[in-house]
Amino acid sequence: MSTPHNASTPAASFDDEAILLVGHGSRREKSNEQVRELAADLESRLGIPVDAAFLELAAPSIDEAFADLESVTSQVTVVHCSLFAASHVKNDVPLSIEQARASYDLEINNGAHLGIHPAILDLLDDRAAAVEAALGADRTEDDVAVVLCGRGSSDPDANGDVHKLARLLYEGRAFDRVEASFVGVTEPLLEDTLHGLSKHRPDAVVVLPYMLGDGVLTQRVRDWTGEFDDDYPYVDALAGDPLGTDSRLLDVFADRWQEARTESVEMSCDTCKYKVDLEGYEEDVGGARAMLRALAHQEAHADRDDIDDDPHTHDAPAKHVTVCTNRTCAEMGSPAVLERLRQQARDSEHCDVQITRSSCLDRCGDGPMVAVYPDGIWYGDVAAEDAERIVADHLDRDRIVSDLVDQTL
Repeated sequence: MSTPHNASTPAASFDDEAILLVGHGSRREKSNEQVRELAADLESRLGIPVDAAFLELAAPSIDEAFADLESVTSQVTVVHCSLFAASHVKNDVPLSIEQARASYDLEINNGAHLGIHPAILDLLDDRAAAVEAALGADRTEDDVAVVLCGRGSSDPDANGDVHKLARLLYEGRAFDRVEASFVGVTEPLLEDTLHGLSKHRPDAVVVLPYMLGDGVLTQRVRDWTGEFDDDYPYVDALAGDPLGTDSRLLDVFADRWQEARTESVEMSCDTCKYKVDLEGYEEDVGGARAMLRALAHQEAHADRDDIDDDPHTHDAPAKHVTVCTNRTCAEMGSPAVLERLRQQARDSEHCDVQITRSSCLDRCGDGPMVAVYPDGIWYGDVAAEDAERIVADHLDRDRIVSDLVDQTL
């Protein structure tokens, strides 16, 4: 692991280089400001320009940030605010980077997620100590249990890292136990973990929300912990603060930046569900299935519109169109197809659609490929001039353009 950088790092070594710090984005501006604050602090630490961008729900978007950076630098290194490597790190950001490489005169390095790092373990230990102090507990004398609560993901690799981080937090420290838990999506859920701990009758339960921002999910962790504390008067329980903008995160960002710019990024490909057959996740292997998974993810968020202030709530479009921009399709003209579809959709008065690029749809040689969902219609050998028919007939009037159909799912 590379040595964390500090404020004395000479700026002269990094001429014509910038960093793009990519956060998820939230409807709560406080969380977005935390990402911008981290970007400003990282710029001070490294002595080179650092801009912030967001995947969704906040501005600027990744593409807008690249467009701005093109005029001031020739090399950009993407550093992720994502805690673990799930679909945003493995799919969404890499696709944005590929599009930017095709659109802008930039050399772009892609870094890894924050992941498991000694600085984060130290930070979590301090968060736990603050909760212990508030409860009047002492881990060396009392039975103190810790619950590390992540958001939860459909990616087993990301969920597995939460368990690994919990184990590392336990090793060498005087906690009686450290459990991994989640707010949703996967198990064990925080509520179940807390009720299970009650059987051990610990003196104190410390709940650590493993999240960057102090948003809706962090408050949910506090609420559930408070309910547990009320239900079990013989156990003192309290939730701590999220990671926030602690300066130790800058050490992790600096390491991830250095790894990316020296082409030494390491990802856990042996346990990536998009690359290998993992039990229960076989259907996710391959680019096309990854795209379908992302669509299901979007629909799941759309179903949660009734949750007030949910930072992950999206307004789902009537249709979602994806255009393969992997190498083969790109060489056959798919970027022009993508741009023309977007232009035609913008000009339409009735088109309620989201049009995005995708990774390989496993139809190499039959492209450019265009997939329309939820209809499950794939068009092949699409030319830029076909965009008008796809929008006017299929997207506006639900009439399939039969001569372009490659397959129906």
